[in-house]
This record gives sequence, structure tokens and C-alpha cells, in this order.
Amino acid sequence: MTMRKKHSPLKFLITGALVLTIASVFVYLYVYQNLKARGPLGETVMVSVEQGDLLKDVTSTLKEHKLIGETFIVEIYAKYMKVTDFKAGVYKIDKGWDALKILTYMTSSANAQNDVALTIIPGDWAKDVAFALESITDYSANEILAYWNDPTVFEALDQAYEVISAEAKKTGVKVLLEGYLMPETYFIDPESSLEVITKRVLDQTEAFYLDHRTEFDQSDFSVHEIFTLASIVQFEASKETDMKMVTQVFINRLDLPMRLQSNVTICYALYNYTDWKDCEGNKDIDSPYNTYLHDGLPLGPIDNPSVKAILATLNPTPNDYFFFLADVYGDGTVYYTKTYAEHLKLVCKYLEVGCG
Repeated sequence: MTMRKKHSPLKFLITGALVLTIASVFVYLYVYQNLKARGPLGETVMVSVEQGDLLKDVTSTLKEHKLIGETFIVEIYAKYMKVTDFKAGVYKIDKGWDALKILTYMTSSANAQNDVALTIIPGDWAKDVAFALESITDYSANEILAYWNDPTVFEALDQAYEVISAEAKKTGVKVLLEGYLMPETYFIDPESSLEVITKRVLDQTEAFYLDHRTEFDQSDFSVHEIFTLASIVQFEASKETDMKMVTQVFINRLDLPMRLQSNVTICYALYNYTDWKDCEGNKDIDSPYNTYLHDGLPLGPIDNPSVKAILATLNPTPNDYFFFLADVYGDGTVYYTKTYAEHLKLVCKYLEVGCG
């Protein structure tokens, strides 16, 4: 008969305590990892808290700016520490702060900055940005545009930024900085000078350019040509996959050589329109931006392209198409064709034009 070995109660207690201790250590480390500082001390990020924002809204914003770890851990911690009474405003947050310091900092309105948000939307024209600035500063849109078109100002910016080049300074250009106002949300002091505000935006453009300089250097296009082509692509396509396809279509045309014949360049030539049909119906407008009348790329960018559009221009999807059309009345699908005859059939089918 085999005797069952008895286990000491003390052994069970020790084993249980050890397991509990190990589990506690893992929990502690997990929580600590999500609450610790996420970056180097001295590097700051502007964070906006809107009126009525709840704890989940604030943690979501902090997570988006990569200032905290898992939001649910931070939320539990914030409730435990009773730091949930956030005040609306814009805060300059140091990446070297831990979650508790960040949360506590945003519970005092005295820490809020005077800065206001300026949002540049992908595809915005420089004049759109000027009007946006007019609404939050004491400068008029005309003053802002005049500053961005000042040859002396442009010369200074050309010296200060590698992304800016004299190539942009051509006769007939509507706005010298068109295309270089990187779409993003900026927090600016409304009492700042136009020089400070302009450099705040161009700093972002310069940083992007330097981060991707190798790709720019490998392109057959100059930096100004890349921004110009990207601005057309931004206007023509909304999805990244289509941006890459459309870029190649334009490159195929340029290689023939064949005119771009892009309606969106006519929109910019008009500079004021209410419907895409206005652009479609003015293909004979006398403008250096009209790619139906002039070979190659237009004088310069026709809007301010997004990072996605610029990267698509730098890394197009190889194809052998020469025409494309977007189903503007349907789901926006872009169709590609190799011949003009095929293209006309799609125009009839999706735009109901030229079906006679």
C-alpha cells in the first residue's frame, strides 16, 4: 500500500506568498511602466483641454501625444489620486514628466498658456490659412499674404530653411509660401509677430523634410517640384493608395512628354470657384497654372499638401496608366485607364458627360 505524502501547511503558505509576491511585482512594474515619463526632460508638447472634456478625453489626448502609457491604467490612477478636475486651456507639457505631474499640472488654469490653436487642413490654400490666422490674431488676411509674398522676407526664409529654395520665386506665383505651410495643428501666441508665427509653421515643414531627406535626394524631381506635384495629388486623391497611383499617372504623362491636364490646377488658376464644374469648364483660362495649356508642372504648389501626399509623391505605385477619374457622385472610387477612349467611356458612365 502506497502512503500519500503529506504536504506541510507552511509550505503551501510560503508557496502562495511567493506567487503573490511575484504577481505583485509584475503588476507594480506594469503600472509603473504606464505611469512613468515617456520622453526626455526639456522636450515639450502643447496639449489642449477643451471645455467639458472628461478624464477619458484628456487621457486620449495625452496618449495621442505619446505622453502616457495605457489610458485605462492612467485613468484608474487619476481617480485614485483625485486629479480629475481638469481646466480648459492649452498646456505646455514636458515629455520628461510622469503621469501624475502631467495630470496635476492640467488641474490648474494658472498653468494654461495664452496660445490658441491654428489648424491647417490638408489641401488648404495659403489664403485659407491667412483667413484662419486673421480670426485668431490682430493681423488681416491681406497683411499676412503680403508678408508671405514679401521678397525680402522670402529671401531670409530661403537662407534659414533648407526646404525653401529660390526655385519657388517665379514670376506669376500667387503666394511664395504656398505648399510649404505643413498641415497640422499649431498652438501659437496670438500676439506673436508674423515672423514668429510663420517660422512656427515652417519649422514643422523643415523637420519633415530633414527626416525624409534621403527620399527627396533620391527623387528625379527637385524639392520644389515634389511639393508642387504633391499639391496636385493632394487635390486629386483622398486615399493614400490612390495618391500613390495618381502620382505615377502624372509621372507617366511627364515622361512621354504629355501635358498633365489636371482640372485642379485650373481651380487654383481661377482662385475662386464654387463647384468642380467651374474648373472643368475653364480649360482655356490664360494662367501659368493651367496644365491644359502649359507643359510640365505648374509654377508652384496649388495647395498645402499633407505628409501622406508628399510621401506618396516620393514613393509612387508603378503602373502604366495615363488617365484616371474619380466617381465624385458615388463612393469616390478612382478608376484608371491606359487610353483616352477608355477614359471617355468612364466619364460618360460616372460623370454623365459626353455621352452623346
